[in-house]
Amino acid sequence: MSQADAQKRADRIRAFREELQTLEAEGILALPDEQKQRVTRHHEDTLRRLAQSFDIDTTEAQKQMSWGMRIASFLGALALCASVYLFFYRFWGFFGTAAQVALVVAAPLLAVLATELAARRERTLYIAGVVGLVAFGCFVLDLVVLGTVFNIAPSPRAFLPWAAFGFILAYTYGLRILLTAGILSLAGWLSATMGTWSGCYWLSFGERPENFFPAALVLVLIPFVPHRSYRDFPPIYRIFGLLGVFLPILVLANWGDVSYLRFPNARVEALYQIAGFAVAGVAVWLGIRARLREVTNLGCVFFVIYLYTKFFDWWWDWMPKYLFFFILGSIAVGLLLLLRQLRAQSAKEAR
Repeated sequence: MSQADAQKRADRIRAFREELQTLEAEGILALPDEQKQRVTRHHEDTLRRLAQSFDIDTTEAQKQMSWGMRIASFLGALALCASVYLFFYRFWGFFGTAAQVALVVAAPLLAVLATELAARRERTLYIAGVVGLVAFGCFVLDLVVLGTVFNIAPSPRAFLPWAAFGFILAYTYGLRILLTAGILSLAGWLSATMGTWSGCYWLSFGERPENFFPAALVLVLIPFVPHRSYRDFPPIYRIFGLLGVFLPILVLANWGDVSYLRFPNARVEALYQIAGFAVAGVAVWLGIRARLREVTNLGCVFFVIYLYTKFFDWWWDWMPKYLFFFILGSIAVGLLLLLRQLRAQSAKEAR
């Protein structure tokens, strides 16, 4: 059982208790005192065992505090990375070449050692996540500084070791923040490589949004590999993979001149507008069928964004603004009713 599985079990126990209280208050169900005490003792023992093994949240207040701790740890990690970066460049000129190389090599190693110590002493891994992100920042700084010291030409291949380092830390300690760093690095390498194959300078790969499509495809396919010990990792891959599809389509649907397609801009934009609605619709359908909440939510969000941007192109310049927003609100209500109908139909099929 992973920490995510343990947290889901604790959430089910809390939901069961609340529903049982509701049923008792409504006079629908009343367990005999002996059975009720037996269930209560079993749940308390289960929660105590899970809390000792995984340090999970057993109350709603603890869950709220955990969200605050996640935000604080992320901001703290970013601040520490900035501190390390500024420290190196503030005192860099006082060291010789040998000392510079020794410092940049030692920094990520020491940070990884600190991550290992923090992971052993803290089951929630908040401190380990902070130190792990610092280790990743030190490793990035390591390659950048070594390239500068030895006058190595910048290359998109630097993204690949960054990605490998992030994935190794993420899968070693189960850190989602490091998984995100690895995903972004992998996407950067694949997109920059795609850009160089098309003939542009690798730092300009972002000027052609289609360069992100191969990376998005890879990220969407990775969750098909079983992640039995890291069940909260596949949704992160799917989120970034879908963003790698939806965001470039959004750009290309409005600025066709940045596309590789050698068609008139109006035709390119129309093509990607149709593709955007189709991909978003398929994402919603697949998300509902496969019960992938993140896929359904992203599909719905970008379907609405594509729809609103199209309405803006059609009506904003000539329609009264009050009427424009009234139509948008009415369409939102219509979409809400449609989704409600689909939800009711899905519930009927489930029964």
